[in-house]
Amino acid sequence: MRTSIWLVRHGQTQANRQRRYLSHSDSPITSYGEQQIAALVKRLRPLPFNLVITSPRERTQRTAGAILAGRGLAELREDPAWTEVSHGTWEGLTYAEVMARFPQQARARWAAGVDGKAEGGESLVEASARVLRSWKTLLHEHPGGRILIVTHATPIQIVLCASLGMNLRDYWRWRIDLGSVTCLDVYPTGTIMRMVNEVPEIR
Repeated sequence: MRTSIWLVRHGQTQANRQRRYLSHSDSPITSYGEQQIAALVKRLRPLPFNLVITSPRERTQRTAGAILAGRGLAELREDPAWTEVSHGTWEGLTYAEVMARFPQQARARWAAGVDGKAEGGESLVEASARVLRSWKTLLHEHPGGRILIVTHATPIQIVLCASLGMNLRDYWRWRIDLGSVTCLDVYPTGTIMRMVNEVPEIR
């Protein structure tokens, strides 16, 4: 029995365009982000989904809502497990601003690898625990379905590492662009990568 999981990263926000750390905050979708969402809608239109999951953020809900508009009924579920890794006091800052304000904290975070985190934030290990707990529950409760998860870059990278038996510290090897689609077919015997980081063409 195959369970197909389609993982979508939301469209571009103003904070993304300004290259700011963005996790628990909301930031408006840009006009380019709206074009990305429209391209996702067209790409995914032929696919029926049994279940749609979004993180609680406005940018993911806006993306999921557009994809589902005009479709038949599908169960829609909000799950905070699929939020981006929390950046704590770095939220809303650029890398340059972080280095200017918190240079020692930044050096300590990078030196700690997957256990490092900003003050008040979350480490990659902590984020991985919540994402994979939700992932395993999802596969157990919905075998054989086609599921859409509209989320953020880091949760998708975490799932890819876990599905291929990669060490979590190699998460950065997976490029997950804004407005992209990643699909995994999960079987009882293993996982097949259907596509990774496909970015639908904007027309």
